[in-house]
Amino acid sequence: MFWNYLPLVLYVLGMVAITIYTKNRSKSVNDFLLAGKKGLNGWMSAFAYGTTYFSAVIFIGYAGKFGAAYQLAAVWIGIGNAIIGSLFAWMVLAKRTKNMTTRLQAKTMPEFFEKRYGSKNLRLCSAIIIFIFLIPYSASVYNGLSNLFEIVFNIPGWIIMIALAAITALYLFFGGYFATALSDFIQGIIMLIGVILMFIFFMDYRTVNWDLSELNWFTFNSEKTGFYGDTVSLIALILLTSFGVWALPQTIHKYYAIRDRKAIMQGTVVSTLFALIIGFGAYFVGGLSPLFAGEVPEIGTDNTIPYMLNLVIPAGVMGIIAVLILSASMSTLSSVSLASASVVSVDIYKGKINPDASDKKVNVLMKILCLVFVAISVVLAVLNAKFNIAAIAYMMGLSWGTLAGCFIGPYVLGVIWKKVTKPAVWTSIIGTLVITVVLTIVLGYDKCGWSCSFGGAIQAGIGLSPTIGVICMAFSMISTVVVSLLTKQPNKVIIEDAFNKPIENEV
Repeated sequence: MFWNYLPLVLYVLGMVAITIYTKNRSKSVNDFLLAGKKGLNGWMSAFAYGTTYFSAVIFIGYAGKFGAAYQLAAVWIGIGNAIIGSLFAWMVLAKRTKNMTTRLQAKTMPEFFEKRYGSKNLRLCSAIIIFIFLIPYSASVYNGLSNLFEIVFNIPGWIIMIALAAITALYLFFGGYFATALSDFIQGIIMLIGVILMFIFFMDYRTVNWDLSELNWFTFNSEKTGFYGDTVSLIALILLTSFGVWALPQTIHKYYAIRDRKAIMQGTVVSTLFALIIGFGAYFVGGLSPLFAGEVPEIGTDNTIPYMLNLVIPAGVMGIIAVLILSASMSTLSSVSLASASVVSVDIYKGKINPDASDKKVNVLMKILCLVFVAISVVLAVLNAKFNIAAIAYMMGLSWGTLAGCFIGPYVLGVIWKKVTKPAVWTSIIGTLVITVVLTIVLGYDKCGWSCSFGGAIQAGIGLSPTIGVICMAFSMISTVVVSLLTKQPNKVIIEDAFNKPIENEV
């Protein structure tokens, strides 16, 4: 048991060391959010992107639940994440985002919307939406990690949540984005090593216990067909997790702080390889879960992977695997906390409440809000674990889908196409919120029966969050184009500033 805890102790000490090393690197808002004027190189940016992309939810909630449903066909989610969510996303968005946010001097997504579309109200509205929907996203990560430690190490989940929150808050508070990126680089290396070890031990277990040919890579042994069938659900998951990341504030933030053209090229390649290894490895292990029926309890739930790990991974190595999932979680949590705190302090406080606030005051407020956001997320995660409000995977899916649906059209088309208008952005945001609520209720009742209770319908509807999220993203892209073509074109001065204004060291 000692050897299981040793990697955890070393990991915590490493995070404390990073805190001490970076404690003087966040003296201004620019330092705290963008790691200073020079920005980050390609390797650090790519690892920051990848470790934010993949958290404990993919290893525990997504891989366990969907691996049981789709068998090895679940690996196509990971492959889609690598090709669409990393390679194509970097190719399309990295250079454009870096140049446009530099021209507009935008540090956050809401600030980008204000300056790109000339609307302070749009900035305020998007900031509120981001803060609200990142809370359940963050809570799902805490909850997923607590499940692992509770099952494998017999440590109460609430203790793990509080400890994780304290460590994350510590290095984020003192070091800001530079500390986050540096820790992400180290955590990314740990994740790669951990996934490779996990793959090796599961393959070794396979040679003794079962034949891999028993599982399906392309077809499903399920009676569920039609709109709620496995094929539709799998395609929805691939689209949601691969395209949704194109418009999440915590992932596109990595493009803001990248250094130059060379760093973008490095980041494109490295982030794609990272996503391919992590995504494929996680979903491959999850896809093996049907073969553990009878050996592992709760197949097809959020607890599937922890039970499988407990059975397959030997003592001593389990500590490394735990650090793998811990690393994935902390990197995501720090990025989500930073994104949430920044929209409140920069976009709501300075943008609306106190425009004359000094840089120092905003920076201090942002640090405090990081702690507040972490605390709120932990409380929600504890309540979720106690009352089983919703499954981990679906909590994340609901947050991911709603945020992506609100912003994918206005953001992605906004950095590519000059004709996107302010009414189109409002249509995307308001329409997505309405569609999310309506479909959650209607599809929930349709799935569980129209005699079902309202609470039961909501829970069933949340279970369809990947499909709802994809519908919202499609609506956002289509409505942004249609409304932009039908409404008054943007102010020429704004367009000139966004697309053509000369900037130093353009990438």
